[in-house]
Amino acid sequence: MFRNVEIALASLYVMTTAVLIAGIYYVHDVIGVQQWGVIAFVSLIITLFVGGILARIAITPLREHFYHLEQFSKETLHELNLPINTITANVQMLRKTHTDEKSLKRLERIEVASEMLKERYNELDYMIKKQSERENIEHFDLREVIEDRIRFLCSLYPSVDWQVEIESCEVYGDRIGLGKVIDNLIENGIKYSPKNPIITITLQNNVLRIVDQGIGMDEITLIHIYDRYYQSDSTMAGYGIGLNLVKRYCDRYRIGLHISSKVDVGTCVTLEFKKKDENGKQLAWNGA
Repeated sequence: MFRNVEIALASLYVMTTAVLIAGIYYVHDVIGVQQWGVIAFVSLIITLFVGGILARIAITPLREHFYHLEQFSKETLHELNLPINTITANVQMLRKTHTDEKSLKRLERIEVASEMLKERYNELDYMIKKQSERENIEHFDLREVIEDRIRFLCSLYPSVDWQVEIESCEVYGDRIGLGKVIDNLIENGIKYSPKNPIITITLQNNVLRIVDQGIGMDEITLIHIYDRYYQSDSTMAGYGIGLNLVKRYCDRYRIGLHISSKVDVGTCVTLEFKKKDENGKQLAWNGA
């Protein structure tokens, strides 16, 4: 499809250029019109008209392609929702009839896997809405978001020692997107930590800190951590795009992002949210 569009655009461009040059030659040398201002004005009108046609030819198939892709994604998400709910409902029913420890552990693993599928479902739904500029921007309590993400991550990482001290903090932005940011930062701390990681999370005075006691990073790694697909350790799982997305989210909502790290000591990630003045208006974070 796009190959045909390229050929059509190239052909139309060449034909238009040839006609325009021939027209200028005919008007100037054959008819004898010497007013270059008039010739330039007419040429500009023709160029704008042809440019509009070219733009329409180029954009129409792209618009149709993305529309069908969005519709397909929505239909796929809808189909995924049914089996996830079926798994969850049946696990709850099985818990009533299976009480032995081995069966309960198996059911717990199924529940964890189901929760992971739900998270992927929510992420896909969020990404589709984000691409369509339909993010849900709202006021919410950051403490509730953090508590919700910790509850979810506890089921995935039972060996983590959580040290949490958070207070209420009202912020304004995309709640789901911020949840993904927090997930990414916490999971990075767990991924690059020993077998029994210690994750410290504090939220005070509009400042969120996520601290791990993992392998840390050197100065060279810190320079590249926001580069897309960059990974300091290629043996670790993931695609190296997490911190790039975190940076983009923080830049969009004017959140101060600071990362400090030392090798074999650990990493501290700080998110500094905008404060409010006496009239309730949002202020920029310190240093903005």
